[in-house]
Amino acid sequence: MKTPELSRRQRALANCAPINEERIRDRFMRAAVFRARSSSEFENQQSFDRALATLVRSIPIPPETAEWFSGKDLISPSRWTWKKTARNPVVMAIGIALAVIAGVFVFHFVGRLNDFPGSGTARKLLSIAGSTRSVVLDPVNADAGTLSDLFFLKHALEHYDVPAVFVDFRTIGCRVFEDDQSQRIAQIWVVEKRMQFFLFPAERNVKTGAVLKFQGWRYVHQEGWVGAVTERNGVCFMVALRGREKDLASYLAKAKQ
Repeated sequence: MKTPELSRRQRALANCAPINEERIRDRFMRAAVFRARSSSEFENQQSFDRALATLVRSIPIPPETAEWFSGKDLISPSRWTWKKTARNPVVMAIGIALAVIAGVFVFHFVGRLNDFPGSGTARKLLSIAGSTRSVVLDPVNADAGTLSDLFFLKHALEHYDVPAVFVDFRTIGCRVFEDDQSQRIAQIWVVEKRMQFFLFPAERNVKTGAVLKFQGWRYVHQEGWVGAVTERNGVCFMVALRGREKDLASYLAKAKQ
């Protein structure tokens, strides 16, 4: 619509003027409409807007949509009970999302309750156990208990001893490597249920350097593998296999005797 006699501001106000002048409360809008009345283009635009408004009002509103709006009050307590609100798809989607977030939080929180010094390293080693192939280990056919001397003489690793309950297990191979924190890790693969043993430095206090000790055996889980970890003389020993805790329970029962 072109109204050359109007200023830019008045032209903009006239372009968005309502079709019912009784609803105009703004003084500047009233002045713009008053000046634009003499324009045939403005009258044509108003006629088109009225016809379009009449057409829109004639379109029937579906009942499920109409209940969202009330002529008296947009939020009607009599219409919107808590049951209807709960069945609303938007409310249900938000509720499901919050429940999932809460479930993940609780899962991680419960998992951390069983943490112990060195549990983070143990989980990483379980991932390594799942990806290790026997060809990367040095072939060794001996009792697992004899490898502590090998680790000391060849790699200068002290107290890398296999617990008594596992010393007679025959080995397939072993190796010593460094993890992402430059810790030296000893890995042993045995014939019994294709278990893997890991020996690694125990976690220490950052300020004092003292070993963070813990009692007994502690379980860790990662990617279908289970490990049982114990600490002795500043070195952690972990026995790992693909399976569940019950697959290690009989061995650990002997270790406690």
